[in-house]
Amino acid sequence: MVREQYTTVTEGTQIERPENQYVYEIGIYGWRKRCLYLFVLLLLIILLVNFALTVWILKVMWFSPTGMGHLGVTKDGLRLEGESEFLFPLYAKEICSRTDSGLLLQSTRNVTVNARNSEREVTGRLTVGPEGALFEHSVETPLVNANPFQELRLESPTRSLGMNAPKGVHIKAHAGEVKALSQMDIVFHSSDGMLVLDAETVCLPKLAERAQGPADSSQRLYEICVCPDGKLYLSVADTGTTCHENSHICL
Repeated sequence: MVREQYTTVTEGTQIERPENQYVYEIGIYGWRKRCLYLFVLLLLIILLVNFALTVWILKVMWFSPTGMGHLGVTKDGLRLEGESEFLFPLYAKEICSRTDSGLLLQSTRNVTVNARNSEREVTGRLTVGPEGALFEHSVETPLVNANPFQELRLESPTRSLGMNAPKGVHIKAHAGEVKALSQMDIVFHSSDGMLVLDAETVCLPKLAERAQGPADSSQRLYEICVCPDGKLYLSVADTGTTCHENSHICL
């Protein structure tokens, strides 16, 4: 409380003070003052809690001047060390591993890799799932092999399957057999060369053959004959060719 009194005094003169005094109250008093203090205290508590949460988040997320945890920011991009889990699609121009370790991608379902053009259209897709790898377009690789003691199968359910190489295609099974199954035709074509079947035994179990008579039942030697359209059939071998005798199979 401040009291202001304005009185003019001259030396040697006595003037009685006025009876009416003006009193001005400046400040906040009572419950208003207590509410203000309480509000300031509440703001201080919120500030301390926010500061503590910020420090906790920085510590848990491993924030540092070079990045966050195992994720570092370099001049070439982002560098991620250790194992990480992505819950949403990942878009990247290039993904590579360190020179002394491999790149491992794991998923509880399928792993899908899409290649898009400038118009965001999918131009290639690779899907790896429990049944194998699915390529929607062509793929170029120097080697395709299976895990040890497991079979390797190349299949195209609705389209054609082609293997092209400028210096040849090699198919090798170290401990097993190689099978080629088709619903329709299997064509071996060589534009400048020949077809070589190099094996101890060549079996063609389902070739058509001439009906055998009683005299032929003891014979086990056959002659392979070729029709004009390329069809093969068997004919019982004799001292001379017998293909012309059974040429009606070609009709």
